[in-house]
Amino acid sequence: MLKYILVLIVIMVVVGMVTGGVHLYKVGQKNKKDLAAYINGEIEYNNNLGKTLVVYYSLSGNTESIAQNIAQKTNADVFKIETKEQIKLNPSFYLKIKKQLSEKTYPEINTDMPDFANYDTIFVGFPVWWYTIATPVLSFLQKADFAGKKVVPFSTQGSNFGTSFADFKTNANNAQILEGMAFNNLDKKYDKAVDNKINDWLNGL
Repeated sequence: MLKYILVLIVIMVVVGMVTGGVHLYKVGQKNKKDLAAYINGEIEYNNNLGKTLVVYYSLSGNTESIAQNIAQKTNADVFKIETKEQIKLNPSFYLKIKKQLSEKTYPEINTDMPDFANYDTIFVGFPVWWYTIATPVLSFLQKADFAGKKVVPFSTQGSNFGTSFADFKTNANNAQILEGMAFNNLDKKYDKAVDNKINDWLNGL
């Protein structure tokens, strides 16, 4: 009996590894396709978005990297969303986030809200959790009133931004939402292509 259980466990592990490998391969191919137009050459930022603010939440650093890139190009002020209770990537992380989303009980923010009146354009960046906006940013959006300001969402994720941009539109109170952009979490070898992608996007706003 024990022999059959061990065989079953081995089969499950092998299937899991194969499935994971296939998924990673598909993601890699999709990334290559999505960035093909940005690999060669150099696209320069040449737009003027007025007085700009970049708001973001970042847990692993991916969203922060994109946010800082945007801020540097647009000479923007930066507002980092922080939570009163530190969020940790531990074994219970996804279960906690799933519960927050289902109950709409989002983490409490540890900082005062920025004064949007001083800005023409406001970027809001977030990682994608459970195929939607990270809960700290949903908490921020609950408090925010953009009062007709131009608001530009951007996301970072493993491969699928899910319903995050549609959800952003629903939750961004009184915002004039411009075209958002999704950024997959990529190796540093794609830095130049990502930079070109950001410039191309910003120029089109």
